[in-house]
Amino acid sequence: MSLSDEVSVERPAAKLSIRGVSKRFVSGQRSVHALDDVSFDVGEGEFVCLVGPSGCGKSTLLNLVAGLDLADSGQISADGIPINAPGRDRMVMFQEAALFPWLDVLGNVMFGLHRKPGLTDAERREVAEFYLRLVGLEKFHHAFVHELSGGMKQRVALARALAPNPRVLLMDEPFGALDALTREQLYGDIQRIWQQRKKTIVFVTHNVREAACLGDRVVLFSPHPGRIREQFKIDLPRPRDINSVELARHATAITAALKNHVRPEAEVAE
Repeated sequence: MSLSDEVSVERPAAKLSIRGVSKRFVSGQRSVHALDDVSFDVGEGEFVCLVGPSGCGKSTLLNLVAGLDLADSGQISADGIPINAPGRDRMVMFQEAALFPWLDVLGNVMFGLHRKPGLTDAERREVAEFYLRLVGLEKFHHAFVHELSGGMKQRVALARALAPNPRVLLMDEPFGALDALTREQLYGDIQRIWQQRKKTIVFVTHNVREAACLGDRVVLFSPHPGRIREQFKIDLPRPRDINSVELARHATAITAALKNHVRPEAEVAE
């Protein structure tokens, strides 16, 4: 069901607030309008998926929330505090695992804990081992990156992002480069972990069915400049099967809306 047709929608208290955010990129004489007047909230413990065509500004918005870049106008805040720089309260997981090849699995997860104050080396190791168990890699502590499959690397990256206990987890197409079977396994993993830890998650994807499988809410962006066109509440129980008929119904509705918003842009371009 599209939220745009509902009078009111009950959501958790806002963890992230995005208000009137616009962003342009200028290179030489060329200017790209990536985001235009984007506003929405993400509730405490909510799993929100951002979906839209390539170039619609989804990853740009994620970088702004992470504090890796600044908006030209508007404001992004976490717990009411404006975001102007990266912070330990927000961790990012990218499409590439970006692990350190000279460190083993345990060392990679512990790396993100070195700047967390008040922890001894023994405590850092204990935290890292806990999150490796959470992602099912407790038997691979001393394996190196070149010994891991693509899915295992992403599990390590997920454990590394979770280990500092961030308030918000930002995920930029983390499963996009994986094969279908591995992705399905990770869909189950991330749902299980989310249910256990109740992290606030903002997840960028091109895959509509993936968004319907993972998200409490799907936010649909238009082609650039990125604007929010519709929002969809996914009211299916968890864990969700990406191949289920019920999930396909939601994915079909989102896909139809996406096509409706993309087509007028394409017609204008012609």
